[in-house]
This record gives sequence, structure tokens and C-alpha cells, in this order.
Amino acid sequence: MAKMDVVIPCYNYGRFLEQCVDSVLNHAACDVRILIIDDASSDNSASVARELAAKYRAVEARIHSTNAGHIKTYNEGIDWAESDYFLLLSADDMLVAGALDRAVAVMDDNPDVVLTFGECIPWHDTDPLPDLAPVQQYTWERCELLRKMCETASNFVPTPTAVVRTSVQKAIGGYRASLPHTGDMEMWLRFAANGSVAGIDTIQAIYRKHGSAMSNAYFADMLSDYRQRQQAFDSFFNEYANRLEDVARLQLTARQALAQVVFDGGIGLLRRGRLYEGIRHMRESMELDHRLRYRPPLWRLMRLPGTEGRERALRIIKEAAGRVSNRAAQLGRT
Repeated sequence: MAKMDVVIPCYNYGRFLEQCVDSVLNHAACDVRILIIDDASSDNSASVARELAAKYRAVEARIHSTNAGHIKTYNEGIDWAESDYFLLLSADDMLVAGALDRAVAVMDDNPDVVLTFGECIPWHDTDPLPDLAPVQQYTWERCELLRKMCETASNFVPTPTAVVRTSVQKAIGGYRASLPHTGDMEMWLRFAANGSVAGIDTIQAIYRKHGSAMSNAYFADMLSDYRQRQQAFDSFFNEYANRLEDVARLQLTARQALAQVVFDGGIGLLRRGRLYEGIRHMRESMELDHRLRYRPPLWRLMRLPGTEGRERALRIIKEAAGRVSNRAAQLGRT
């Protein structure tokens, strides 16, 4: 029987911890070990973790005396792992019935697969818990994850569903301290460069949405997220430049795709009347893809609310492109 290690990092999520652990233990036929790592929480997380470790033989608990941060905590969990497969599961998320067994079945039968992922549904914890029928049949397919991530400049692997081969995880290393918000995206790129990736066509986990979620404040400023995505690509390509075919094309594709995402985000902000934020996004997109400086898809601005909004947006974009052109001309004369 395959063995699975599940690391549950926890920071002030004591109220969610038991439900998370139960979602792992109550629905898995594979041999599972769980390590709860409490990162010096100020709530009752430590006591709940100790209680669960005393209740279940498969559960261990480590309690930090000082806060190490999520990246160091994740990497501590990777160092602990020693089973065939590994999953990092946040204490506020949950698995659905059979999720681990489905991932193990795919990976046991296909040694080239180093990462499996599935669908993850969001759940607002003020609503009733989703009533999901047991999965009787499911399909899966190999996914060209590296190419698709470059083409979309997005992370479409839900972390609560990402079961990996532990030996490969050890070989490629842990999460990067320089990528506190897109470390998972960069991690999946590394896995994709080291083997096949399988997408399981069914719901594998539940992502809890609540007022104290760690990502809430960060994603209030989407420009920070876009910049972190670029840093994730840069980190990956810097390490794997000599191991990939056609790396220059992939790198260019990722940069242009991200520029388009940022530009579209700016258009969306402008449509909502948030002119300053919208223009900031457009300028950022032009830095990523210089083509947008000279030939931005201005036709999209025609959907902006009001004549004044459209005229102001057009004027600022043209002024920004003009300044860039002047700088380029000056550099050409030097």
C-alpha cells in the first residue's frame, strides 16, 4: 500500500484544524501520516494540535516557540516527509472523500507522473458545507502544465489538491523565500520540468474563504500579485534555462501573456471608473511587453463609462507611450 505524508501548517487557525485533519483521515484508504506544524499561533492552535496528536496515532504535532513564517514552515514539512507521496494542506482547507486515493492510483500506475492536481471549490464558511456525492468514476489526463502556465501567465493548480512524488520534491528543493506569494506557482513549474503532470477531472478539495484568510490583504493590490508572478517565472527560468528546450520562446510567451493579463486588468479597472489604478496597470503592462507601448489595444477603451473617462484614459496612455518613445530616441542617439 502506498504511503502518503500530509503536512498541515497552521497559524491562528485552531478553529479549523480538527475539521481539516478529519477530512484527511476519514476518507483515505492509503497509509497516511499527518504532521501539524503550528507556527507560534496566538490562538488555541497549539493545544488543538496536541489534542489531535494524542487522539490519532497517524498525527504528529510540532509547535514553534517563535514565528518562522509560512515559507520556512512549508520547507520544514518537506524535510520531514519520507513517504511515497506528499501534500501540503493549509489548516483552513479540506480534502473531499477519496481525493488522496485517486491521486495515489494515478501515480502508482504511472511512474512518470510527478504531480497530480484536481478541481477545488471555494466555500464561504458562513454557508452550509457543500454536500458532495461520493465520486464513483473520474477521468484524468496528462497536462502540458509548463506550456499552459506560460501561455496564460497564471497558476491553475490549486495547492490543496497538489499531490506530489516525495522523491522529486526532495530533488527539486523547497519553496523560495524570495517568492512569499507565488512560491506555489514556481514550484509547479519546477515539477513540470521534471516529469509528467496529471490533471484529475473531479473535485479534490474545498478552499475555505473567510475573513481572516492570509491572502485577503495581499490580493487587495493585484499589481503586487502580477509582479510576483513575473518573479516566479524569472526564478524558474534562471534555474532551468539550460535544461529546457526552446527556453527563450517560453520565457517570451510568459512575459507577453502576463503583460496582456495586466493590461486587461487595467481595462477592467477603467471600466469601473478607477482611472488611477487602471492607468497604473497599463503602464506596468507596457514595461512587460514593449509592443504595448506603441500599439496598445485601445479599442477596448471604447467600452469605458462616459466620454470623459474614455478621453482621459486615451490621453494618459498616449502620453505614457510618447515619453517612452522619446527616451528610446534619446538612447539611440547616445
